[in-house]
Amino acid sequence: MIVLLLGIALMLGVHSTRIFADDWRSGQIARLGEKPYKGIYSLLSLVGLVLIVWGYGQTRITPVDVWMPPLWTRHLAALLMGVSFVLLAAAYVPGTRIRRAVGHPMVLGVKTWALAHLLCNGRLGDIVLFGSFLVWAVVLYAASKRRDRKAGTVYAVGPISRDLIAIFGGLIGWAVFAFWAHAWIIGVQPFG
Repeated sequence: MIVLLLGIALMLGVHSTRIFADDWRSGQIARLGEKPYKGIYSLLSLVGLVLIVWGYGQTRITPVDVWMPPLWTRHLAALLMGVSFVLLAAAYVPGTRIRRAVGHPMVLGVKTWALAHLLCNGRLGDIVLFGSFLVWAVVLYAASKRRDRKAGTVYAVGPISRDLIAIFGGLIGWAVFAFWAHAWIIGVQPFG
């Protein structure tokens, strides 16, 4: 569990500088330059991710059951993951109505992902991992929306085709992950 906690602290700590230390972050970018800062940020994020994967794997070797989720939560999680993948895709397609409506589809997608996984997993490692990401995403989303309101940010909207690309791209990504990649990467078959 220690490795998982270290990974979460590193990953979410690096991704929280804009929330809790924006002036420090801006100072580091000015001092180092944008590319070196992003390189260090990416390296620390990767180390955090590796620690999370390793630590989460350790929690699955000797799991601690906290609660037994009902079967229906798996179906709800599958539905929520479809929404999460569409939000993720919308983060990379400029000019969607989805982005205009929610402001930060990537962060909302992470919130949805974490909530979906909390609903259908009742082991301590699951609760620590997905609960941490859910709390972080809630705080980041609120901070990002506040920053947008303060700056008067308005997201431009393009043709409806951009939303269709995000929706269909997200659903294709969800299907690939749900029916193949999740089992290959995570070792759990969502529909098996």
